[in-house]
Amino acid sequence: MTAPHDAPSAQQLVEAVREWLEREVLPAVEGRLQFHTRVAVNVLGMVERELELGPEQAADHAERLASLGVADEAELAAAIRSGALDDRYDEVRAAVAATVRDKLAVANPRYAAPDPPDR
Repeated sequence: MTAPHDAPSAQQLVEAVREWLEREVLPAVEGRLQFHTRVAVNVLGMVERELELGPEQAADHAERLASLGVADEAELAAAIRSGALDDRYDEVRAAVAATVRDKLAVANPRYAAPDPPDR
């Protein structure tokens, strides 16, 4: 919970709405409305995961970029295009893979694979 807000937290509110849609609304509707309700449930799940994981992921991402000597993804892309990081391929690959895993952990954890074996 972030000051000055009180309980329930934003995460608890989102969770309550998602659970209501999932348990009460979804079983009671059909067709197009059921599909859109399922989409809403999934979107709220993503918001919950981002609220939970986002701050730590943002810090980790910033640390990875800093270790490569860039401030943001645009600078990383420019450095990759220019060849400035060609001698640090393994580091760049690991940083990009970690970022993709973080994004999948929020968007759809079922698609997030564990760390790949070293090459």
